Amino acid sequence: MTDSAPEPADLIVISRRVITMERDTDPRIEAVAVRGKRILRLLRRDEVAAATSESTRVIDVGERPIMPGFVDPHAHIEVACRASFGVVDCRAPQCQTIDDVIAALSAKAAETPVGDWVVGQANLFFDRKLAEKRFPTRFELDRVSNSHPVALRAGGHLTILNSKALAVCLIDRHYSPPPYSITGLPSVEHDASGEPTGIVKEMDNLLPFSAMEKEQLKAALVERIPRLFTQYGVTTIGEISETVAGLQIMNDLAASDELPVSVRTYLWAPGTLTLEAACGWKNSISVSAPDDLFRIQGVKLFADGGFSAKSAAVKSAYLTCGCRGGHTFRGEVALDKKYAQRAIELTQLAGLQLAVHANGDRAQEWVCDTLLEIGGAPTGRLHTRIEHAGNLMPSEVTADKWAAAGIIPVPQPVFLYTFGEYFPDYLGDYGKLGRFSFATLLKQGWRLSGSSDVWVGSESSATNPLFGVWCCVKRQTYSGVPLDPQETISLDQALRFHTIDAAAVLGEDDVRGSLAPGKFADLIVLDRDPHSVAVDELPEIKVDYVFKNGREIWLRNGATGASQHETVR
Repeated sequence: MTDSAPEPADLIVISRRVITMERDTDPRIEAVAVRGKRILRLLRRDEVAAATSESTRVIDVGERPIMPGFVDPHAHIEVACRASFGVVDCRAPQCQTIDDVIAALSAKAAETPVGDWVVGQANLFFDRKLAEKRFPTRFELDRVSNSHPVALRAGGHLTILNSKALAVCLIDRHYSPPPYSITGLPSVEHDASGEPTGIVKEMDNLLPFSAMEKEQLKAALVERIPRLFTQYGVTTIGEISETVAGLQIMNDLAASDELPVSVRTYLWAPGTLTLEAACGWKNSISVSAPDDLFRIQGVKLFADGGFSAKSAAVKSAYLTCGCRGGHTFRGEVALDKKYAQRAIELTQLAGLQLAVHANGDRAQEWVCDTLLEIGGAPTGRLHTRIEHAGNLMPSEVTADKWAAAGIIPVPQPVFLYTFGEYFPDYLGDYGKLGRFSFATLLKQGWRLSGSSDVWVGSESSATNPLFGVWCCVKRQTYSGVPLDPQETISLDQALRFHTIDAAAVLGEDDVRGSLAPGKFADLIVLDRDPHSVAVDELPEIKVDYVFKNGREIWLRNGATGASQHETVR
């Protein structure tokens, strides 16, 4: 080989269909050449031979398309993996009635030592998905056990406790929730006589659930990350942190090349660490993994709670909420302004990206106004994020505030299915306006992304990006009805949401999210072309291969042609 000869590839994947997610790609491209961790070149078929050497691995996948690995910029890896171990799956439609829920929890209680917690996970808006159209009561959960504290976690914002659990948590008619925010302002629901109903809101991280041992947690992460993410082609995740121990395990796995995804961590303050400790994270977390595999990326704050708990801060009153303190209830902003401005300053000084949970339009505008008071969001590669912006936007005034403050909205298309139809149940006609208005926002020039926000009680398909793509294109709700079909976007736009535009949220669209020379070689091979199947088949498409940084980390059992079309030259 002469000095002028092209550098040979370590790996070449050939397909008659290469979906690069780049705006302009030569239609004759039929191969991706990889050297080391990065894409070396995109090749025409007649150029493959010149890029090979005796050690080049060549895989011809035929008609199956190659595309970049999916990017999920907002997920909760640790929480989702924990929920798979020892937690009872009570989600609808598997559990269709309250009796189904009681039976599932009772089976777990029968094998659980007396006094230990029995915890179930239920869907967001579980009261809308059960046949009874209501939550189980504390007294119905008492049928599970009087000797076990029982908790049914209906998503991350609302939990139902049995009488034993209330007693363990010292929650009675005189109990006052802490006056500080973790995921929104905590509250306890009472009946007409003043007794707790068992429903507690924004309190999950204040409840004394049984802790998971470190080795247990490591086993959960090792087993569940491939099932939750890798099998669906997810290669990069923006992780909203849970515990320092969980982050340390992920770093250690990445350092030993055992973590199948790149993790960009947002430290939850004050849930994981205090704000000051998060911005000085090196005193709490030892990062030894390569930066391309594990990084402390930013800090996550909560400005309000969830719609399911009626604690998202909105500009219109909630229905059937009554009054609190003589005022119509619209949810509450849970952040102190000085604290928020301090967070903006500290994260900027630390070179960290700020992400703020703000479900309601009033919370989003409050965040933007707070940013504007100190000159707007910091400029540069890592834009300030508002999580859930774009899910419900009844007025364009909110988007105008986004623009003025310089934030990036981070919506979740999967929530269109999960609860898009229930906004009017909580907010009346106001909840019918601006639901996941992706087409409108794209026309206005906004760059949007798709993410799972997988948590306790997420839909079982939430971590499959092709389910998110289906939500964008089909716009079908949990009950099967279409939601504002005029906001449908194209398949290619939906794929961008989950690849290149998702990478942009993390400030990494220059190195991830598309197939181009110099980018990390995160490649996936699908068993079918999304462009050639019916819309309802999109979530059923399988991922046959996943390559992370040029290394094969997933080969689906039964993937056809895996040996027939592979050659090493």
